[in-house]
Amino acid sequence: MEWIILIIIGGIIGWLASKIMRTDAEQGLLLNIIIGVIGSLLGRWLFGSVLGLGGAVAAGTLSLAGIFWGIIGAVVLIGILKLLKIL
Repeated sequence: MEWIILIIIGGIIGWLASKIMRTDAEQGLLLNIIIGVIGSLLGRWLFGSVLGLGGAVAAGTLSLAGIFWGIIGAVVLIGILKLLKIL
């Protein structure tokens, strides 16, 4: 059951981040899920562990703070991918 929630939340986070970064037309459902899951992990690591922002450890969870920090991490990931001209 956790995998289904992970896929759904990852898809939502990836989709919202792609809307913010204006890459939605280039991404499909699978890439939205991948970007959302990896972006949440990046957000948790970068903002929670490295910068020590307390709420960021919830990135990717089914909560308002988790979705917020997941979107921030996914936006950072899309920005890096755009910088490297991968996306």
